[in-house]
Formats: sequence, C-alpha cells, structure tokens
Amino acid sequence: MPRIRQHNVTAAQWSANGSALGSQDLTLPDNQIFASNVFSVAVQRRRLPKHVFKALQRTLERGEALDTTLADGVAQAMKEWAMERGATHFTHWFQPLTGSTAEKHDSFYGPAGDGTAIAEFSGKELIQGEPDASSFPTGGIRATFEARGYTAWDPTSPAFILENPNGALLCIPTAFTSWTGEALDHKIPLLRSMDALSGAAVRALKLLGISDAARVFTTIGCEQEYFLIDEQYYFERPDLLTTGRTLFGAKPPKGHELDDHYFGSIPERILACMLETERELAKLGVPVKTRHNEVAPNQYEIAPIFENSNVGADHQMLTMQLLQNVARKYGLVCLLHEKPFAGVNGSGKHNNWSMGTDTGLNLLDPGDTPHENLSFLFFCTAVIQAVNKHQALLRASIANPGQDHRLGANEAPPAIISIFLGAELERVYGAIESGKAQASKPGSFLGLGTPVLPALPLHGGDRNRTSPFAFTGNKFEFRALGSSMSPALPNTVLNTIVAEAIDELADALKRALKSPGASLEKAVAKVVKESWTANKQVVFGGDNYSQEWHEEAEKRGLANLRTTPDALPWLIDKQTLAAFKKYKVLSKRELESRLEVFTEQYAVKINIEAETAAQIARTMLLPAAVRHLNELKASGLDELVGEVEPLVKELHFALVKLEDANLADNQPSGAMKWATYMRDTVIPAMDDVRQIADRLEKLVADDLWPLPKYSEMLFIK
Repeated sequence: MPRIRQHNVTAAQWSANGSALGSQDLTLPDNQIFASNVFSVAVQRRRLPKHVFKALQRTLERGEALDTTLADGVAQAMKEWAMERGATHFTHWFQPLTGSTAEKHDSFYGPAGDGTAIAEFSGKELIQGEPDASSFPTGGIRATFEARGYTAWDPTSPAFILENPNGALLCIPTAFTSWTGEALDHKIPLLRSMDALSGAAVRALKLLGISDAARVFTTIGCEQEYFLIDEQYYFERPDLLTTGRTLFGAKPPKGHELDDHYFGSIPERILACMLETERELAKLGVPVKTRHNEVAPNQYEIAPIFENSNVGADHQMLTMQLLQNVARKYGLVCLLHEKPFAGVNGSGKHNNWSMGTDTGLNLLDPGDTPHENLSFLFFCTAVIQAVNKHQALLRASIANPGQDHRLGANEAPPAIISIFLGAELERVYGAIESGKAQASKPGSFLGLGTPVLPALPLHGGDRNRTSPFAFTGNKFEFRALGSSMSPALPNTVLNTIVAEAIDELADALKRALKSPGASLEKAVAKVVKESWTANKQVVFGGDNYSQEWHEEAEKRGLANLRTTPDALPWLIDKQTLAAFKKYKVLSKRELESRLEVFTEQYAVKINIEAETAAQIARTMLLPAAVRHLNELKASGLDELVGEVEPLVKELHFALVKLEDANLADNQPSGAMKWATYMRDTVIPAMDDVRQIADRLEKLVADDLWPLPKYSEMLFIK
C-alpha cells in the first residue's frame, strides 16, 4: 500500500480521548458553567465592596471614565477570584494591528525578602501596563527605537480566566496606545466609534419624540466559518503550515457539487471537538448558539447571539483561538484562511449588526406601532445613506490577501458593496418616494398621513445569500468579512459612517420640523424620501454574482474594488478623513498608519506565499515529476513520456520566472508600489507554477507525489 494511503487509514481512525466530556445533567445548578471563568457583574456584586460595585456599574452604564480610586478594590477582588481558579499570572490582553491578540504574562507573586513570596496585584497594575511597542506594526507612528507603549484596562469587557492543563491565566482586556496617545490597536477606535454613534442616535431619538434613552449600543453577532482537517495532512503540507492555504492542489473528482455536506449529520470526531469548544467558550461567557456543517467538505460554522460590539469583537478573537486550540486535542487542525482550498468554497464571517437603546428598543426592528415605525424608518434610511456614501471604505475595511480569493468569486459576496432590503421594504420606500396620498389602514406599516405603506412583518421578504449587506428582519448582515479577521475594524467603520448619516438626517429632520404646519410624520417622510432618492442606487435585490449586475453596478456608479491594493487607499480618502476626524474615531495620522500597515502586510504575505510555492515546487514537486518521467523513459512508453516531459519543462520555466519575480532586488520600494507589484507580477507567476503543477498531480504516480491531495484532506473526517 502506498505511503500516503497508510496515512489515510491512520487519519480516519479516532476514538474518544482523555478529554472526553461525557454527558451531564444540565438541570443541576452545579453543572451550569456559563461565564464561570468570567469576572462578570454577578461575580463583582458578590466580591466587591458595595460602594465600589455601585460606582463601577455607574461608570460602565454612563460610558464615563473610571475613577482610579476604585482600582485597588477591584484589583484585590479580581486577584483573589483568579487565584481561587488556579491563576498564578495575569496579562493585559490586547489586539495590536497584527490581526491577532497579544499578551505578556506577569506573576502575581513577588519576593518578600525572607525567602518567601507574596501575591500582589495593585490597582495601578490593573489599569495600566507597559509592553514594548517597538516590534508591533505602527505604520510610522512609533519608530523602532521608540519602544514605549501602554495597555489600558477596558472595564466594559470583563476579565476572564484562560485554563491550561498546567495552570491558569487571568486575562484583562485592554486597549493599546502609543506614548503619544495614538491608537495602536483595534479596540480604541471601536470604542470611540460606539460613543460617536451613541451620541448621534440619542440626539436623533429626541427629535423623534423618544427621550428616555440615555445611550445607544451597537451589537454584533458573527457567524464564524472554518475548516477542520486531520493534522497528519496539515504537517505534510508546507504551504498550509506556512501560509494557511494550499498553494498547490488539483480539483478533486468530488467537491461540493452534490450539496450533501451542507447541514448534514456532523461526524462523530468533529462533533466531539465542537462540543468541547463550545464548553470552553461557555466558561468564558461567549453565547454560542448555532453549529452546523457548511457547504464545502470539512467546512463548519459556529455562531453566537448578539452582544455589545466591543465585547462581541473580543469574543470573536477568543472563538478563533479556542477553535484552533481545542482542535489539536482531537488530532485536527482548524483552518481560518479565507480560501484554504482552490475550487472549493472558502470561509467568511457574517457580521450581524444592529443598534439598540439602553431601554431595550431595537432601532432596526420595524415594530408594531407607528411611533416605532417612524424611528425604524429613520435609522434604516441612515444605514442606507451611510453604506452608499462609504461603500468603498466598507470594502477597504475587509480587505486582505485571503479575501481577494473570495470577493468577486461565485461563492461569496462580490467586491461591489450593495444592500438587499427585501421586496416589502423596497415597496415601502417606493411608496414614500411616489408620495401617493391615501388614507391609512389599520395594521398598515406606517401612518404618515401620505402614502399607505404595506405591512412589514419581521421577515418582510426572502433572503438573498449573494448580497454583501442585507437587511434580515431586525438587523443588517454585513456578509463580506473574512474568516480570519477581527470584526473590530469593519464595525468601527460601520459605526462611524452610520453616526455621520444619522447626524445628517437629524439636521434635515430638524429643519423639516420648522416648516409651517409640519408634523413629525410628514417631516420624517420628507427626510426619508430625499435620502432614499439620493441613495437608492446602492440597493439591489437580484443575483450579485451575475455579470449583468457588474455591468449595472458600473452604470449606477458603484465601486468594484476587486483586490486589496484597489481598496486600501480608501482608508485615507477625503470623505473618510472628514468623517473620522469629525467623530474623533481615528486621526489622519492614525488612518495613514493603518494604510501603511495593511499595505505592507499584504505584500509580505504574498511574498511569503511566493517563496513557499517556489520552494515546494523546486524541492518536492519538480523532483517527483522528474522521477516519474525517468520511470516512463525506462519503460520505453514514448507516448506517456510525451505527456509528461513537456509539462516538466514548463514547470521548470515557470518556476525560474517565479523565483526571479520574487527576488528582492526586482521589487520596488514603497508599500503601495510593492503591493501592486506583488499583485500584478508575483501572483500571476505563482498562478502559472500552480497551474502546471496541478496538471502534473493528475499524471505523476500516486506513490511519488509528495503532497496530500484534496480528495484526502477534504473527505477524511
């Protein structure tokens, strides 16, 4: 039996390991583990002095700065709670511009001077840390020799315990800022954007006659897609190990054409892995609700329910980390790359986004009464206006090399940002635009005194799986995020641009209300009509994958930014700078730093892929093809030699071309020029090598081909 087939037999065998959970009676209080490793409000209520607890909660509810005099009391309670759970160290857990999380562990214990140690953790240590900032990407904000950076406690996201077989760690969610006070992370701008939207929305609500809301929160729920493959194959694939995707691999005889994997029965090993992952997430207070098989073979999805945007973003980072950690216990590797397998559906992260008041009102729920309907129509219109004006910026917020394999392909939302509203809601806006005055009927959607609008139930239309930005009943689903990315930046952008649109509509509403004889209903109808007329070109309910839509979108003036270098410059477009400056979310310098960081990361990642592809082709695939060719020549079967020999020569020619393109001396300086060169020169050279190698994979003897094939990686569970 060929070596690779023996590996298949090994990979296909699994039995419950030592970490098997078994079944528990979940009706018993002692078996309820949700948030058991979280320094939650309930824990704070039990452990903090009463006056400290009340002061801390007031601070969080009002979105105010924390009184530092409270910090020592909070730190003492947090330390005792963490040590009871086995924690010996703490870390300020933050999210630099690397796309992952970062941590530096400090021990609770310090020498007492008499040969013993004493556990200490002060309010100062809780509030602020000082990790070395020099080695994190800053985009020019900090020079390499300027090492000072600060982590600052974010009390709105609760501290938590990460367990390890050999101990535990207290993690304190923090912001990460430079010595100059500029944001070096994703958390600070997200928090700023949430404040910006809250201020704009509360002001608008007062104009709409809703004065009891003191604060508006944005909420998210991210549906995380991922692949699980046996670790045997992962470690035999240098491309997966180094880049997260397969740089070579012929399309298997079967992919997902039969749709038999989608929502199918979950294999035993996969389900066991999912159950442990969900258990660990439950301990951390992550409200996971859904699991299922996705479309592609060995592709799966996990989804939580809604949370505050900041906490939801933190929980997304934890979800990705735990998916990867737990998978290894089951002999699996979790792949979060957007496109780990060519020709097979890739993975995204659907970002369900909404707005709600501190009184419990969902601003994107159509509601049951005209009063609620008015506010819904106002805020829904603001989202449409924001997305139309800043469509290119939204595309830039989700740009990375992995996304370029998905966006625009027939498997994911296209690179054109458009909105799906559904037939009923489009009919509502059409009636408002036409202005046909009719009497209101009982149960009609809006009683504005002008058009009669059709009743809009919670799900007022079919879903559109091809839309990148869809209204789904009481929220919008931004479906174009990449599987591997933090949702913080896309939500920062979404919050900021919607805040701007709310303010613009609120200004217009204020003017309309001053008109003689104006009522709130008529004023809202006027504002909505004007905004809809100016922005309706971004709304599309058809097939976003069709070529006809691409042509139609161009006529409508919608941006089609197919690659990351096309999209990223919109981070510093004039209207982007104006909006982010107005709401103090990111300064021009902070936005320019992100453009620099993301552009350089794109080029570096492509460079790593190209060097890995060249190395695999040079040292693994080309030798295998030559050995096969020599065996054919020795057999005297000239016709078979004629099939293989030209491809071997083509592979060598394409390989030399790739190696030459990837030489540092041949690449331009400057981040954007470098990124453009990688896109226009290196990627095509890499694709040429792959195209020939994948043809050889189908010709070279199976026992000679050195890489596990798609038919093994995707179907052995």
